[in-house]
Amino acid sequence: MKIAIIILNYNSSADCRKCIGYLKAQQGVEQEIVVVDNCSREEDCKAVELLCKEQGCTFIANNENRGYNAGNNVGLRYAAEKGYEYALIANPDMEFPQTDYLATVLAKMQEEKDIVVCGSDIVGADGIHQSPMGKEGNWRGSFGWIKNIFSKRKKSDAYDFIDNNKESHYCHKVSGCCFMIRTAFLKEINFFDEKVFLYCEEAILSRQVELAGKQMYYLATAQAVHRHVKIEKGDPVRRFKVWGKSRCYFIDHYSNDHWFGKQLAKLSMKMYVAVFTLYNKIKK
Repeated sequence: MKIAIIILNYNSSADCRKCIGYLKAQQGVEQEIVVVDNCSREEDCKAVELLCKEQGCTFIANNENRGYNAGNNVGLRYAAEKGYEYALIANPDMEFPQTDYLATVLAKMQEEKDIVVCGSDIVGADGIHQSPMGKEGNWRGSFGWIKNIFSKRKKSDAYDFIDNNKESHYCHKVSGCCFMIRTAFLKEINFFDEKVFLYCEEAILSRQVELAGKQMYYLATAQAVHRHVKIEKGDPVRRFKVWGKSRCYFIDHYSNDHWFGKQLAKLSMKMYVAVFTLYNKIKK
């Protein structure tokens, strides 16, 4: 079976080259790699276009950057129009040392038709596991950041919001940096929600899967590396504000909370962003 692989590039041509190299080494699955450039700098966009010509990949250039979900939707709509049953979302900084990674994930989705999203074990460059994520809490959980400020973080091989990463199981949420999805389900939900520019995509997709009565699955037997370096991602305050905005959108449109709970949760997020901003100003 042939699948589509969607890579959304934004000034990451060097990462794209490495990622495509790993994907080309995959065995047991035919693939069409679709690189969508999300309005990168001219030199980076040209570098990716040339890379696609060299490697036989499909290149699509967006005229504007409307965010992560909107950018990926361009590639996903292309895949759906071409009749692909499955598509893999992969950030440019993903690496796939396991050469049967695609075949392993695909086999699980073919085995169980109710699984519409399948993620794998994702390990960062620091060795910390990044998937699967725990279930979204209610408005009370949105105040957890206050407790975390005064708590000493325990050393662990996984982030504190990560669910059981040792065993394969149906899960609530997988990391958005790399996962496989059925295009039929994408059509059902009218593709990814483009109202968020960046962040909270995983939480939104999790609720969409839940509302559709479908399943999301975490596969511990497949592992990929997320070579993400936080220090290279720009101003942390600006990015945190974007996260806060996306989080409030999720609360408004996807949360199970009652109206008053939603207002409290949004208030908490605004307080969190304000404290984070103040802390960074003092630190400077």
